[in-house]
Amino acid sequence: MSVPSRPARWVPALALAGALALAPGSAIAAGPGATAAAATVAGALTLAVDANEAPRGILHARLSVPVSQGPLTLAYPKWIPGEHAPTGPITDVVGLELRAGGRVVPWRRDSVEMFAVHLTVPPGVHVLEASYDFLLPSGGQFSGGVSSTQQLVMVSWNQVALYPVGRPGDDILVAASLSLPPGWGFGTALPHHGGEAAGTIHFDTVSLSTLVDSPVLAGAFFRTLRLNEGLSPPAYLDMAADSREALAIRPQEQAALSRLVAEAGELFGARHYREYHFLVTLSDHTAHFGLEHHESSDDRMSERTWLESDLRQFHSNLLPHEYVHSWNGKYRRPAGLATADFLEPMRDELLWVYEGLTQYLGFVLGARSGVRDASATREWLAYIAAQQELHRGRAWRPLVDTAIAAQLLYAAPEAWQALRRGTDFYNEGVLLWLEADALIRRESGGARSLDDFCHRFHGGGTLTGHGGAPHVKPYTLDEVVATLNEVEPHDWRAFIDEHLERTAAHAPLAGIEAAGWRLGWADTLTAFNKAVESAGKHTEMQYSIGLLLHEDGGIIDVMPASAAARAGMGPGMKLLAVNGRRYSAKVLRAAVKATRGAMVPLELLAENDEYFRTFRLDYREGEKYPVLVRTSGTPDLLGRILAPRAAAAPAR
Repeated sequence: MSVPSRPARWVPALALAGALALAPGSAIAAGPGATAAAATVAGALTLAVDANEAPRGILHARLSVPVSQGPLTLAYPKWIPGEHAPTGPITDVVGLELRAGGRVVPWRRDSVEMFAVHLTVPPGVHVLEASYDFLLPSGGQFSGGVSSTQQLVMVSWNQVALYPVGRPGDDILVAASLSLPPGWGFGTALPHHGGEAAGTIHFDTVSLSTLVDSPVLAGAFFRTLRLNEGLSPPAYLDMAADSREALAIRPQEQAALSRLVAEAGELFGARHYREYHFLVTLSDHTAHFGLEHHESSDDRMSERTWLESDLRQFHSNLLPHEYVHSWNGKYRRPAGLATADFLEPMRDELLWVYEGLTQYLGFVLGARSGVRDASATREWLAYIAAQQELHRGRAWRPLVDTAIAAQLLYAAPEAWQALRRGTDFYNEGVLLWLEADALIRRESGGARSLDDFCHRFHGGGTLTGHGGAPHVKPYTLDEVVATLNEVEPHDWRAFIDEHLERTAAHAPLAGIEAAGWRLGWADTLTAFNKAVESAGKHTEMQYSIGLLLHEDGGIIDVMPASAAARAGMGPGMKLLAVNGRRYSAKVLRAAVKATRGAMVPLELLAENDEYFRTFRLDYREGEKYPVLVRTSGTPDLLGRILAPRAAAAPAR
């Protein structure tokens, strides 16, 4: 999962002989409901979802469950793979009615496990029918976040699934169908076998685990592009947007994504999917995040991402990050996250591998493929290094605790994040794995790198690129350490413990320094900082006076030990004036710039609820923004790490 820039053991999906997958992006025509082109597998649940009212925020679901007489418990998915938390949006399920033999069956929610309901199946009944609606969210996180507009919808099957407890998700079979508004196109990695002309997509019978892992993106403005034409396994870019013009990706961006597919094949040496779909939502009205799936990714970006350079920069790590997850997170998954059932709690302590290594490899592949150019890549690395340096929550909370407590921290407010410490296993994971990469390269004399670890750990023991049915290979910390030692003998356990278990005043920047660079400060905004400010609609003065602000002057956070913190400023206040002049970002920047060497304190007038107060900041260092500075006399190891590997090789 990729968070906004400012979160079941798997067996192969059941293959049905003779099932034909239609071309991705097929359009749905109007028409009455149709029967499936292939028979439902005996004993499978059938789930029919009607998304015709998605533009007004409602999905209608009908579920048939094979049953026998006696007590039965139905559950709603609670712990969602990739979200690392009990985030199933159960409060948006309404109108639940159960029927058996034509009669209503009463149900009662479990008073402890509230994602489960209990009922008794009457004698002589073999099928339980459930009908219910899902209210597409107006707020929330990840698959529980806003996922529909007037022109598009992302259907995440966990939103509309109920299932009988007692069996692993891999062992529950589901035959699903989906009806869409007339003329809408769609994209999904879920195999389907006809019915589109009648207005309904019929999907192959698959396990519940596979279904939940295979969302469907659909919309009135829809476009599909093949990223590796003629090569296997295929990779697609499926886009739904709020306007037709938003689909106009430039040839250079499409080419970079094609190179991303090639570079990932070169890095890992194998693919663990039958085909891959980047499911890209282009809207300013949905939640913005990324959520990984084994054969696809749910990638939500601003509507004009392909049209505006600042937005492309802002979202530039999203697709590389989520694509890496097909190997790191879906195929190789921490044992504590490879749960068999959606009610079983997940253990998040290895998220520094699951998300941290993915963040690093996404950073690397983004550069190697050209999704992000070399200059922007260095500015992005400087940005996250500076963020980690400023967030002094590390003085009391070790990195491993940010992973263990992920389910709490994903929902934590932005206010006081620098003191609280947030989901740092993402960006501090970049620093950790960069240091490991640099260490391997140095101690092997350049003969080996973290690429060799990825080949061994994620490649499945082969160098084939032809793909295969998804499956999960769980791991423990011991296997991570052992594989690192196979690549380059070292006390990796001590290395990991040092990063994970200790508290410290400063960020671990040894990897940047070993790569031939250091964190420095410029007195003007970098291009990347400008993009972050523009797309994120905030003003970044945290590196100088210690304030992160909304566009209107509202204070999002205050950096510990900064001039603003010493003056008594806090999140929730709102700047009204700077040195007696009405606040604007330009006015504030000019005043901060003028502080360099000045003897007169900076005066900020702020509103705090109904009260007004002038804060005098003792600050004389001018504007400061993070950059990487080359260390003279050292090799540019960072440049070698980010250099393309598959430039002359086709995507496999």
